[in-house]
Amino acid sequence: MDTYNIHEAKAHFSRIMRSVEEGQGILIARDGVVIARIVPEERMSSIQLGRDAGRACIGEDFEAPIEDFDEYSGA
Repeated sequence: MDTYNIHEAKAHFSRIMRSVEEGQGILIARDGVVIARIVPEERMSSIQLGRDAGRACIGEDFEAPIEDFDEYSGA
């Protein structure tokens, strides 16, 4: 990924967005520290929300009081 400082990014915004449209990711930095990443939309859509749904369960005693709670809480 190419890295641009904020001033360069503002000066060449249209060119940077064209690169993103072509599939390239871009990093934006301030004082040499990356603060943002711009990636094409189709790369973002590969995130699958809920892909682990149904793979875990909560025990029936989940809301039951914890014995000796004060001992563990430092109270």
